[in-house]
Amino acid sequence: MLGRSLTLFFSSLLFSVVVVASQCSVTGLPLVRNISEIPLDNYGRGGLSHITIAGSVLHGMKEVEVWLQTFSPGSRTPIHRHSCEEVFVVLKGSGTLYIASSHGKHPGKPQEHFIFSNSTFQIPVNDVHQVWNTNEHEDLQVLVIISRPPVKVFIYEDWFMPHTAARLKYPYYWDEQCFQAPVKDEL
Repeated sequence: MLGRSLTLFFSSLLFSVVVVASQCSVTGLPLVRNISEIPLDNYGRGGLSHITIAGSVLHGMKEVEVWLQTFSPGSRTPIHRHSCEEVFVVLKGSGTLYIASSHGKHPGKPQEHFIFSNSTFQIPVNDVHQVWNTNEHEDLQVLVIISRPPVKVFIYEDWFMPHTAARLKYPYYWDEQCFQAPVKDEL
């Protein structure tokens, strides 16, 4: 009985180590994967469901990263900017894109754009933006592609906060678990 219990214990321990390792490594990932089997999380943000389909930190991507995000009615991204290009494809639902230039001392009053199923839009490098599910009746689901991952995000409290006061969040929430800072040469 003890031998069987130890075998079961070590098997479950090995399985949990492999699951954690494979979540943060391309080793052992099949070329074709089922999106519904990829882990999703809200990272403490109510109304958000985030899946990193292909990422730099999680999967070793060098030039692009792909996310699938779902926002429940009323949920939104923070007001933010980042030094990468970003492309959105709205898969379902509708909402509002708020966007302001990064020129000047603060973003200022943003432009508002209605976004809807089968629409697409791009965010230029460092433009301050926010995506908001303003539809009261259905989820907003978007496919997001960013360049130059992993993303370094600067978060604003409001549209009139100075750029220099925006708070850096790096690594970003979905990269934290697998992020490993480069080893510094101490010589």
